[in-house]
Amino acid sequence: MPVGRAAWAQSRIVYLMSVRQLVFLLVLAGAPLAAGQPWPQGPGPQGDFTAGPTQASVEWSVSLDRHIAWRTELPETGQSSPVVWGDALFVTTMKPVSADAEIGSDIVVWRLSAKTGAVVWKQEVEGEYATQLSAPFGDASSPAPVTDGKHVWALNPAGRLACFDMDGKLVWSRKSVSVVRTRPVLHNGLLLFHRQEYLPDDVGHFTAENVDAPRERWTQLQALDAATGEPRWLSECGVNMGALPLVQRRKDGLEVLVVGRGGGHGPPEKPEGVSMIRADNGKTLWTLPLEGFMSTQTYPLFDGQALVFHESEHLWVDERTGKITKRVSVTKDVPVRRWTPEGRRTVRETLEEHARPITQQSNLLVGPYHYFRAYDRNYLGRVDARSGAVEYVELPLQVLREPGKPEQTLWSAAQGEGKLAPLEQKRFRGNIAYTSLRHNEVRNSRGLRVMGDDRAIGNGWGHTASPIPTAFGDRLYVPILSGLVFVIDASAETLDEGAVLAINDLGPLGQAFTRASVTTDGVRIYAHTIREVLAIE
Repeated sequence: MPVGRAAWAQSRIVYLMSVRQLVFLLVLAGAPLAAGQPWPQGPGPQGDFTAGPTQASVEWSVSLDRHIAWRTELPETGQSSPVVWGDALFVTTMKPVSADAEIGSDIVVWRLSAKTGAVVWKQEVEGEYATQLSAPFGDASSPAPVTDGKHVWALNPAGRLACFDMDGKLVWSRKSVSVVRTRPVLHNGLLLFHRQEYLPDDVGHFTAENVDAPRERWTQLQALDAATGEPRWLSECGVNMGALPLVQRRKDGLEVLVVGRGGGHGPPEKPEGVSMIRADNGKTLWTLPLEGFMSTQTYPLFDGQALVFHESEHLWVDERTGKITKRVSVTKDVPVRRWTPEGRRTVRETLEEHARPITQQSNLLVGPYHYFRAYDRNYLGRVDARSGAVEYVELPLQVLREPGKPEQTLWSAAQGEGKLAPLEQKRFRGNIAYTSLRHNEVRNSRGLRVMGDDRAIGNGWGHTASPIPTAFGDRLYVPILSGLVFVIDASAETLDEGAVLAINDLGPLGQAFTRASVTTDGVRIYAHTIREVLAIE
């Protein structure tokens, strides 16, 4: 079904308005987006990874060629979420290598036709420091482009931000060092994203040597003028490189972001915990110290409360004062809808407590439910932000689909005994993240292995940075590293097998590595794997 329409033409009147404001009426009341309406940036039209419903099929399979509109191979690995405006679709990849490789710094921004998948143009954006190719925690291709329908901004976090017009002509370019897990957003004519001062080593790895770095070397959130690239503000407080701030509006109308500090590899920003800052100038409104905080999550607002995961708890934090008003355990005596060979059953479990309460960047608020993935189990969980009720459903570790063969579903190491893929790395044995029918090959479309972190072979559960989930209407889309995408009825009264609407794939198991969110223009769904960009209808 052709996607491109002229419904977006009216938005061209406004240059560099907040994208969130520009498309607000398009998603009001849950109405489906019209054909060609934008998903203009990684966090989507509303800046919170959500949009109105899509007309695309709930079920699909690339492996079996079901409900796939088109597929376009690109020559190199890439992790960015597809960004769509009318018939223009943008992604970034790493610059193609000529042999197996582990690191890279330059990226390529691609414009494709959203209707057909045809390549329209491509442009390179240089980088200055090395990133680990196809790393499960991001590489230089991870940040999604941003567009307003007249221009497209492509951030190479390894050292440069570039602005192009829609025909691929360079408008401006400037040095800008950021982090691979940032997700730039356009807000009131400003581009908001992380500013990074301390750099990884020569092989793209961050060590703990910066733990005591002075304030002037902290990572912070910054705002640049989208028209010129000139700096406009820098957050007063530090921001962890894996935190995902969302531009949101408090009940009093003030536009704010909640940012976090704390995480692995000795980040220097202090104090560990969360802060609320103004979206117009970056000034701090309040700070909540949380010792041992793991900040790699989104921070949604709900009914006057900021929602935060800390250690084994879910916290409600007053958006005006920064004080904790409520807390519930997400690990103690929680109901889990488990799979067994005899069928599903609900059990109450106490999960292991970790400093990392959830899979990194896996949480998303959809309506009143705060969804997340358990850190060391193949469980999808949710917290009812109204009542505090916690529940989990067990999901498969992997699903193997091959034309003409019975489907295989892996739930656990014990259930898959005799079928599991062998592991060369002894340190991975017995780890849920590597309990697989097939490991990720981590090869690009030309067959070259592009892997700087061998944890990329994992199935997407356990210790990883999740592709950020998205929601279209009341449908939650949860991709994992192997290319499986779970579709969940986010408004289901009970989180059980009935809420799991589909288990889809983005390609043959082992060949569909992805760290990109799936996105939509209201008609089709778009995805990006290590090998290709594809459209689902």
